[in-house]
Amino acid sequence: MSPSSSPLRGAVLALLATIAIWAYSWVVMKQVLAHAGPFDFAALRYLIGAAVLFATLLLSRRSLRPPPLLPTILIGLCQTAAFQGLEQWALIDGGAGHVALLAYTMPFWAVLLAWLLLGDRPTARHWLGLALAATGLLCIIEPWHALGSVLSTTLAIAGGLAWAAGTVLSKRMFRRHAPSVLNLTAWQMLVGGAALGLVALAVPQRPIAWDWPFIAGLAYSAVLASSVAWWLWSIVLQRLPTTVASVSSLGVPIVSVLLAWLILHERPSPMEALGIVFVLLGLLAVSGIGTRRRARAPVQPA
Repeated sequence: MSPSSSPLRGAVLALLATIAIWAYSWVVMKQVLAHAGPFDFAALRYLIGAAVLFATLLLSRRSLRPPPLLPTILIGLCQTAAFQGLEQWALIDGGAGHVALLAYTMPFWAVLLAWLLLGDRPTARHWLGLALAATGLLCIIEPWHALGSVLSTTLAIAGGLAWAAGTVLSKRMFRRHAPSVLNLTAWQMLVGGAALGLVALAVPQRPIAWDWPFIAGLAYSAVLASSVAWWLWSIVLQRLPTTVASVSSLGVPIVSVLLAWLILHERPSPMEALGIVFVLLGLLAVSGIGTRRRARAPVQPA
Protein backbone atom coordinates (compact mmCIF):
# COMPACT_ATOMS: atom_id res chain seq x y z
CA MET A 1 0.00 0.00 0.00
CA SER A 2 1.46 3.39 -1.00
CA PRO A 3 1.71 6.14 1.65
CA SER A 4 -0.83 8.30 -0.21
CA SER A 5 -3.44 5.55 -0.45
CA SER A 6 -3.88 5.24 3.33
CA PRO A 7 -5.17 8.82 3.86
CA LEU A 8 -7.44 8.41 0.83
CA ARG A 9 -8.86 5.14 2.15
CA GLY A 10 -9.37 6.77 5.54
CA ALA A 11 -11.24 9.66 3.90
CA VAL A 12 -13.53 7.28 2.01
CA LEU A 13 -14.28 5.33 5.20
CA ALA A 14 -14.94 8.62 7.03
CA LEU A 15 -17.31 9.68 4.25
CA LEU A 16 -19.27 6.41 4.38
CA ALA A 17 -19.49 6.62 8.17
CA THR A 18 -20.68 10.23 8.01
CA ILE A 19 -23.42 9.41 5.50
CA ALA A 20 -24.63 6.50 7.65
CA ILE A 21 -24.62 8.53 10.90
CA TRP A 22 -26.40 11.55 9.44
CA ALA A 23 -28.93 9.43 7.53
CA TYR A 24 -29.95 7.44 10.60
CA SER A 25 -30.10 10.62 12.69
CA TRP A 26 -33.29 11.63 10.84
CA VAL A 27 -34.95 8.42 12.00
CA VAL A 28 -33.75 9.08 15.56
CA MET A 29 -35.03 12.67 15.42
CA LYS A 30 -38.45 11.35 14.47
CA GLN A 31 -38.48 8.64 17.15
CA VAL A 32 -37.52 10.91 20.08
CA LEU A 33 -40.64 13.01 19.52
CA ALA A 34 -42.53 10.27 21.37
CA HIS A 35 -40.45 11.13 24.45
CA ALA A 36 -39.84 14.91 24.34
CA GLY A 37 -40.88 18.15 22.70
CA PRO A 38 -39.04 19.17 19.53
CA PHE A 39 -37.35 22.25 20.96
CA ASP A 40 -36.33 20.61 24.25
CA PHE A 41 -34.64 17.84 22.31
CA ALA A 42 -32.94 20.17 19.81
CA ALA A 43 -31.63 22.43 22.60
CA LEU A 44 -30.27 19.51 24.64
CA ARG A 45 -28.71 17.96 21.55
CA TYR A 46 -26.71 21.01 20.59
CA LEU A 47 -25.75 22.19 24.05
CA ILE A 48 -24.31 18.73 24.74
CA GLY A 49 -22.72 18.67 21.28
CA ALA A 50 -21.09 22.05 21.93
CA ALA A 51 -19.77 20.79 25.27
CA VAL A 52 -18.17 17.81 23.51
CA LEU A 53 -16.50 20.11 20.96
CA PHE A 54 -15.19 22.49 23.64
CA ALA A 55 -13.82 19.50 25.55
CA THR A 56 -12.06 18.44 22.35
CA LEU A 57 -10.55 21.91 22.00
CA LEU A 58 -9.29 21.74 25.57
CA LEU A 59 -7.84 18.24 25.23
CA SER A 60 -6.09 19.17 21.99
CA ARG A 61 -4.82 22.41 23.59
CA ARG A 62 -6.35 24.62 20.94
CA SER A 63 -7.49 28.17 21.51
CA LEU A 64 -10.91 28.73 23.08
CA ARG A 65 -10.98 32.34 21.94
CA PRO A 66 -14.22 32.93 20.00
CA PRO A 67 -14.17 33.94 16.32
CA PRO A 68 -15.56 37.39 15.37
CA LEU A 69 -18.67 37.54 17.51
CA LEU A 70 -21.42 39.02 15.30
CA PRO A 71 -20.94 36.69 12.29
CA THR A 72 -20.56 33.73 14.66
CA ILE A 73 -23.89 34.59 16.30
CA LEU A 74 -25.58 34.92 12.90
CA ILE A 75 -24.17 31.55 11.79
CA GLY A 76 -25.32 29.90 15.02
CA LEU A 77 -28.83 31.34 14.72
CA CYS A 78 -29.18 30.21 11.09
CA GLN A 79 -27.16 27.01 10.88
CA THR A 80 -28.03 25.49 14.24
CA ALA A 81 -31.02 27.23 15.87
CA ALA A 82 -33.26 27.91 12.86
CA PHE A 83 -32.26 24.88 10.80
CA GLN A 84 -32.51 22.29 13.55
CA GLY A 85 -35.47 23.89 15.30
CA LEU A 86 -37.52 24.06 12.09
CA GLU A 87 -36.60 20.55 10.95
CA GLN A 88 -37.37 19.02 14.35
CA TRP A 89 -40.70 20.86 14.33
CA ALA A 90 -41.40 19.62 10.80
CA LEU A 91 -40.91 16.03 11.96
CA ILE A 92 -43.93 16.24 14.27
CA ASP A 93 -46.31 15.80 11.34
CA GLY A 94 -43.90 14.90 8.52
CA GLY A 95 -42.13 11.65 7.69
CA ALA A 96 -38.40 11.40 8.41
CA GLY A 97 -37.45 10.63 4.81
CA HIS A 98 -39.72 13.34 3.40
CA VAL A 99 -38.36 16.02 5.75
CA ALA A 100 -34.74 14.97 5.23
CA LEU A 101 -35.11 15.21 1.47
CA LEU A 102 -36.58 18.71 1.65
CA ALA A 103 -33.85 19.79 4.08
CA TYR A 104 -31.16 18.64 1.65
CA THR A 105 -32.41 21.08 -0.99
CA MET A 106 -30.03 23.43 0.87
CA PRO A 107 -27.39 23.52 -1.94
CA PHE A 108 -29.61 25.21 -4.49
CA TRP A 109 -30.89 27.73 -1.93
CA ALA A 110 -27.21 28.41 -1.21
CA VAL A 111 -26.64 29.22 -4.89
CA LEU A 112 -29.22 32.02 -4.75
CA LEU A 113 -28.01 33.37 -1.39
CA ALA A 114 -24.38 33.29 -2.50
CA TRP A 115 -25.39 35.42 -5.49
CA LEU A 116 -27.08 37.96 -3.22
CA LEU A 117 -24.55 38.03 -0.36
CA LEU A 118 -21.23 37.05 -1.94
CA GLY A 119 -21.65 38.15 -5.54
CA ASP A 120 -21.18 34.60 -6.84
CA ARG A 121 -23.27 34.77 -10.01
CA PRO A 122 -25.03 31.48 -10.89
CA THR A 123 -23.90 29.71 -14.04
CA ALA A 124 -26.11 28.04 -16.63
CA ARG A 125 -25.53 24.74 -14.79
CA HIS A 126 -26.83 26.30 -11.58
CA TRP A 127 -29.99 27.57 -13.25
CA LEU A 128 -30.55 24.10 -14.72
CA GLY A 129 -30.14 22.59 -11.26
CA LEU A 130 -32.62 25.04 -9.76
CA ALA A 131 -35.20 24.20 -12.42
CA LEU A 132 -34.78 20.43 -11.91
CA ALA A 133 -34.94 20.72 -8.12
CA ALA A 134 -38.03 22.95 -8.29
CA THR A 135 -39.72 20.31 -10.46
CA GLY A 136 -38.77 17.67 -7.91
CA LEU A 137 -40.20 19.73 -5.07
CA LEU A 138 -43.51 20.00 -6.88
CA CYS A 139 -43.59 16.21 -7.28
CA ILE A 140 -42.80 15.66 -3.60
CA ILE A 141 -45.22 18.27 -2.24
CA GLU A 142 -47.99 17.40 -4.74
CA PRO A 143 -49.89 20.71 -4.32
CA TRP A 144 -52.69 19.36 -6.54
CA HIS A 145 -53.58 16.87 -3.77
CA ALA A 146 -54.66 17.78 -0.25
CA LEU A 147 -52.27 15.20 1.19
CA GLY A 148 -49.80 15.48 4.04
CA SER A 149 -49.07 18.45 6.26
CA VAL A 150 -48.61 21.81 4.54
CA LEU A 151 -47.04 23.14 7.74
CA SER A 152 -44.50 20.31 7.91
CA THR A 153 -43.49 20.79 4.28
CA THR A 154 -43.14 24.56 4.73
CA LEU A 155 -41.05 24.13 7.89
CA ALA A 156 -38.76 21.59 6.21
CA ILE A 157 -38.11 23.85 3.23
CA ALA A 158 -37.61 26.87 5.52
CA GLY A 159 -35.10 24.81 7.50
CA GLY A 160 -33.15 24.06 4.33
CA LEU A 161 -33.16 27.77 3.52
CA ALA A 162 -31.84 28.60 7.01
CA TRP A 163 -29.10 25.98 6.59
CA ALA A 164 -28.15 27.58 3.26
CA ALA A 165 -27.96 31.00 4.93
CA GLY A 166 -25.65 29.58 7.59
CA THR A 167 -23.49 27.98 4.91
CA VAL A 168 -23.10 31.23 2.95
CA LEU A 169 -22.38 33.18 6.13
CA SER A 170 -19.74 30.58 6.98
CA LYS A 171 -18.17 31.03 3.54
CA ARG A 172 -17.96 34.76 4.11
CA MET A 173 -16.50 34.23 7.60
CA PHE A 174 -13.77 31.95 6.25
CA ARG A 175 -12.94 34.34 3.44
CA ARG A 176 -12.55 37.31 5.77
CA HIS A 177 -11.22 35.84 9.01
CA ALA A 178 -10.11 32.21 8.35
CA PRO A 179 -11.00 30.85 11.82
CA SER A 180 -10.35 27.28 12.93
CA VAL A 181 -13.10 24.95 11.70
CA LEU A 182 -13.43 23.23 15.09
CA ASN A 183 -13.40 26.53 16.98
CA LEU A 184 -16.08 28.14 14.81
CA THR A 185 -18.22 25.00 14.94
CA ALA A 186 -18.07 24.86 18.74
CA TRP A 187 -18.97 28.52 19.24
CA GLN A 188 -21.76 28.68 16.67
CA MET A 189 -23.20 25.45 18.08
CA LEU A 190 -23.17 26.97 21.58
CA VAL A 191 -24.97 30.08 20.30
CA GLY A 192 -27.54 28.01 18.41
CA GLY A 193 -28.07 25.65 21.34
CA ALA A 194 -28.60 28.58 23.72
CA ALA A 195 -31.14 30.15 21.33
CA LEU A 196 -32.99 26.83 21.08
CA GLY A 197 -32.96 26.65 24.88
CA LEU A 198 -34.71 30.02 25.10
CA VAL A 199 -37.33 28.84 22.58
CA ALA A 200 -37.81 25.63 24.57
CA LEU A 201 -38.44 27.63 27.76
CA ALA A 202 -40.98 29.88 26.01
CA VAL A 203 -42.95 27.28 24.05
CA PRO A 204 -45.22 24.81 25.92
CA GLN A 205 -44.20 21.21 25.15
CA ARG A 206 -44.76 17.74 26.49
CA PRO A 207 -42.62 16.85 29.53
CA ILE A 208 -39.40 15.01 28.77
CA ALA A 209 -39.62 11.29 29.46
CA TRP A 210 -36.13 10.47 30.73
CA ASP A 211 -36.36 6.83 29.72
CA TRP A 212 -33.70 4.74 28.00
CA PRO A 213 -35.02 5.24 24.44
CA PHE A 214 -34.85 9.03 24.86
CA ILE A 215 -31.42 8.95 26.51
CA ALA A 216 -30.09 6.70 23.73
CA GLY A 217 -31.56 8.97 21.05
CA LEU A 218 -30.12 12.06 22.70
CA ALA A 219 -26.69 10.46 23.06
CA TYR A 220 -26.71 9.39 19.41
CA SER A 221 -27.76 12.84 18.18
CA ALA A 222 -25.48 14.87 20.45
CA VAL A 223 -22.32 12.77 20.38
CA LEU A 224 -22.42 10.90 17.08
CA ALA A 225 -24.52 13.08 14.74
CA SER A 226 -23.43 16.48 16.09
CA SER A 227 -19.84 15.92 17.24
CA VAL A 228 -18.24 12.75 15.83
CA ALA A 229 -19.85 13.12 12.40
CA TRP A 230 -18.64 16.71 12.14
CA TRP A 231 -15.09 15.58 12.95
CA LEU A 232 -15.36 12.87 10.29
CA TRP A 233 -16.72 15.40 7.81
CA SER A 234 -13.69 17.64 8.48
CA ILE A 235 -11.43 14.71 7.55
CA VAL A 236 -13.43 14.24 4.34
CA LEU A 237 -13.07 17.92 3.40
CA GLN A 238 -9.35 17.88 4.13
CA ARG A 239 -8.52 14.77 2.09
CA LEU A 240 -11.05 14.64 -0.74
CA PRO A 241 -11.87 17.25 -3.40
CA THR A 242 -14.71 19.47 -2.20
CA THR A 243 -16.84 18.59 -5.23
CA VAL A 244 -16.52 14.87 -4.48
CA ALA A 245 -17.38 15.45 -0.83
CA SER A 246 -20.39 17.67 -1.48
CA VAL A 247 -21.87 15.41 -4.15
CA SER A 248 -21.30 12.32 -2.02
CA SER A 249 -23.19 13.94 0.87
CA LEU A 250 -26.32 13.69 -1.27
CA GLY A 251 -26.35 10.04 -0.22
CA VAL A 252 -27.67 11.20 3.18
CA PRO A 253 -31.29 11.98 2.18
CA ILE A 254 -31.47 8.91 -0.06
CA VAL A 255 -30.28 6.60 2.72
CA SER A 256 -32.65 8.45 5.10
CA VAL A 257 -35.61 7.68 2.82
CA LEU A 258 -34.61 4.00 2.69
CA LEU A 259 -34.10 3.78 6.47
CA ALA A 260 -37.42 5.53 7.13
CA TRP A 261 -39.05 2.99 4.80
CA LEU A 262 -37.44 0.03 6.58
CA ILE A 263 -37.69 1.23 10.19
CA LEU A 264 -40.64 3.63 10.28
CA HIS A 265 -42.59 2.03 7.40
CA GLU A 266 -42.73 5.36 5.53
CA ARG A 267 -43.09 4.01 2.02
CA PRO A 268 -42.48 6.73 -0.61
CA SER A 269 -45.23 7.17 -3.20
CA PRO A 270 -44.40 6.88 -6.92
CA MET A 271 -44.66 10.68 -7.26
CA GLU A 272 -42.29 11.16 -4.29
CA ALA A 273 -39.84 8.73 -5.91
CA LEU A 274 -39.99 10.76 -9.13
CA GLY A 275 -39.44 13.93 -7.11
CA ILE A 276 -36.38 12.36 -5.45
CA VAL A 277 -34.88 11.73 -8.90
CA PHE A 278 -35.47 15.32 -10.02
CA VAL A 279 -34.11 16.82 -6.78
CA LEU A 280 -30.97 14.68 -6.96
CA LEU A 281 -30.40 15.67 -10.58
CA GLY A 282 -30.82 19.31 -9.59
CA LEU A 283 -28.47 19.02 -6.64
CA LEU A 284 -25.85 17.27 -8.76
CA ALA A 285 -26.07 20.08 -11.31
CA VAL A 286 -25.79 22.76 -8.62
CA SER A 287 -22.79 20.96 -7.12
CA GLY A 288 -20.98 21.50 -10.41
CA ILE A 289 -19.55 18.09 -11.22
CA GLY A 290 -16.56 18.51 -13.50
CA THR A 291 -15.60 21.95 -12.29
CA ARG A 292 -12.21 22.38 -10.69
CA ARG A 293 -12.75 25.50 -8.70
CA ARG A 294 -14.94 25.18 -5.64
CA ALA A 295 -15.00 27.23 -2.45
CA ARG A 296 -14.68 25.24 0.77
CA ALA A 297 -17.70 25.70 3.00
CA PRO A 298 -18.35 24.10 6.41
CA VAL A 299 -21.86 22.79 6.71
CA GLN A 300 -23.66 21.80 9.93
CA PRO A 301 -25.69 18.69 9.21
CA ALA A 302 -28.68 17.13 10.82
